[in-house]
Amino acid sequence: MNKLLVQIAPQRSTQYLALASHLAPIELQLSGAGKFLSAVEPLTLCQQPYLVCELTQPLTHVQLAELETLATVAGVFDYFDQLGDVEGPLLRPLETPFSPFLPADLISTRRYTGKTNELFTHFLVNLAKFSSDFADVDWSKLHVFDPLAGGGTTLFTALVLGAHAAGVEQNKKSAHGTATFLKKYLQDQRIKFAHKEENLNKKKAARWWFELPETGQKCLIAKGEISQSAELLAGFKKPHFIVADLPYGIQHKGGLDELLSTALPIWQNILRPGGTLVFAWDATRSTRKQMVEFVESVCDLTILKGELYEGIAHQVDRAIKRRDVLVARKP
Repeated sequence: MNKLLVQIAPQRSTQYLALASHLAPIELQLSGAGKFLSAVEPLTLCQQPYLVCELTQPLTHVQLAELETLATVAGVFDYFDQLGDVEGPLLRPLETPFSPFLPADLISTRRYTGKTNELFTHFLVNLAKFSSDFADVDWSKLHVFDPLAGGGTTLFTALVLGAHAAGVEQNKKSAHGTATFLKKYLQDQRIKFAHKEENLNKKKAARWWFELPETGQKCLIAKGEISQSAELLAGFKKPHFIVADLPYGIQHKGGLDELLSTALPIWQNILRPGGTLVFAWDATRSTRKQMVEFVESVCDLTILKGELYEGIAHQVDRAIKRRDVLVARKP
């Protein structure tokens, strides 16, 4: 049986390496290659973490390209226990033919208070695609929406992958800062773009539009309230995926329940049929069971269950001892 060796993406700290090692088997098995893997086991070679995967059949060109888009993967190899009289392990690098639509450092360059780890944000975006009815659709035809856009990491991840991106952020300083950063980044990288700013004074809202003629992508950054999301997305196609990292600094009883009670029906209406809503939350304040019951009580999305989806929970730091992720699909 053919074996594949997948290198887990190196991280700058043991904390983030533990995160990558925890999420890598989940992301890999939910990807397009996952259905051809009969076993996924951890392995350490030369002090580097890997996953050994047994293949039921060779991966296609498209599936190999998709492996390059995984957040938790740094390299892919054919794995041999032995070749002739030569004892293994022996590795042969595999080409993973994917080129980012924009420079990958767009995701990591901007630093700001409260920024979620880029690997985790990338994981959430991929999780949304793999769990939807659009898993086999090229990124260039997909639309990603972050309704709590903050500093724009989700938007930048979507753009690098090749998708169209939109975000709403209620904090004017954050929204303006994200738009200003993207404009300067594109200028510094000499990437052609068209830019338009709209002030919606009566609604106390604003929008910044970016169009990239070389890649055909659009990006919308909006300042406004969650309740205005549908209006603020006017001109941007209905998203295939809604991806959000819920705020950790407010109590779930009261603040976050109130936010979700308002937001979930709006997000459900915005989302395309077959699309997915993916959000992360501080599970030390609200258990998975409580969150599932609450979401099911306020909207009609189908929450995805099973070992992989229910095994995502992990520790972030001393303050957030357990973060979890919920994935829901619109029928």
